[in-house]
Amino acid sequence: MGDSPDLDLISDLPQSIIESILTRLPIIEAVRTSILSSKWRYRWASLTHLAFDEKCVTSTNDRTFVENKLINFITRALFLHQGPIHKFQLCTSFLTSCPDIDQWILFLSRKDIKELVLELDENEWIRVPSCLFNCKKLTRLELSRCELDPPSTFKGFSFLKSLKLYQVYVASDAIESVIINCPLLESLSLSYIDSLTLNIRSPNLKYLCLEGEFKDICLENTPLLIAMSVAMYMTEDIAEHMEQSSSCNFIKFLGGAPHLERLIGRIYFTKYLTVGDDPGRLPIKYINLKIIELYQVSFEDMKEILVVLRLITNSPNLKELQISSSSNSYTLAAMEATDLEFWEKECPSHCIFGRLRVVKMTEMSGVPHEMEFIRFLLENSPVLEVMSIAPCSSVTEGRLNMLIELVRFRRASPRAEILFIQN
Repeated sequence: MGDSPDLDLISDLPQSIIESILTRLPIIEAVRTSILSSKWRYRWASLTHLAFDEKCVTSTNDRTFVENKLINFITRALFLHQGPIHKFQLCTSFLTSCPDIDQWILFLSRKDIKELVLELDENEWIRVPSCLFNCKKLTRLELSRCELDPPSTFKGFSFLKSLKLYQVYVASDAIESVIINCPLLESLSLSYIDSLTLNIRSPNLKYLCLEGEFKDICLENTPLLIAMSVAMYMTEDIAEHMEQSSSCNFIKFLGGAPHLERLIGRIYFTKYLTVGDDPGRLPIKYINLKIIELYQVSFEDMKEILVVLRLITNSPNLKELQISSSSNSYTLAAMEATDLEFWEKECPSHCIFGRLRVVKMTEMSGVPHEMEFIRFLLENSPVLEVMSIAPCSSVTEGRLNMLIELVRFRRASPRAEILFIQN
């Protein structure tokens, strides 16, 4: 017995399986399945996930030709589409001053759109149409290189859980209004958004990523925040604003995140936390904080060192610590530090890092305050397994002295291994 030549097993698959297959294809290939047979003519047109990019059209050096073909392809695909569209993604560098985007978003606002991702050309910014704010069922919104101006009638996205804005021009009060009116928001990413004074009130927020020239940030109501990554870029205006501030940035920023589990502080983060009055003994313990990564810490600045000490000594369950020193630490003043009594004064004598197992120190110059910090960790980490130390490339002659001093330090952990990474 042989199989019937007319048997079409694929076409007889359940609709859910066919949609799953089509969803895994690039949209241009999914549309091409229309030529397979009459049964497949418009199977793609009921897809709930649509992703477009310049690969949807034939590649050529004629930018205008590609742009027009892409616009026509997307417009026709939406025109032929049947049923709801739950996810729409557009990633392209070819659309410039494209009014069709407004029409597409208007169309999507009537299609129960839940996930919307727009990544456009870095040289061309668009103004997001007001109809975007009528997409009431959005759960995920990602916008790149655009201007965002919510209308006065906007009451929020009731179901939004993830918001990512990259190079978006938006006023401080506007973004604050969006955040506070998204009661289910769990993930927030703001990148290259400049000169904002930002108060974040988001009771369900769990993940926060900030990168840009922020003047001031306050976490007022973020009790569920568990992971944070922050990079602060400094300008003269922001530096002047910081010098005039008296409120404690440490408390404003980290005081509202008692349940942090992971903290990544990139450029200028520790410098930012030094601004304002010294809080003295912190009113909070970060009992869930297990991983801390701090980059470009200046071991010339005693305030920055104090910020690091207060952070780690108030994290009793810390397991991994990574610190990168700033490259300007290798100066004569830093090498001839005379204020080493700081360590006896500021380091708690009873401090024990009872769960700290891994320490990574990079871009080290071997200056006295760096070495005292390493000594402090080694003497108070009874279960430490590995401490890796990588000197910065500008330090060549002092590496042997660093190594000699390291092996002399007392270690609380008999299993602690020191790795001196030369390259």
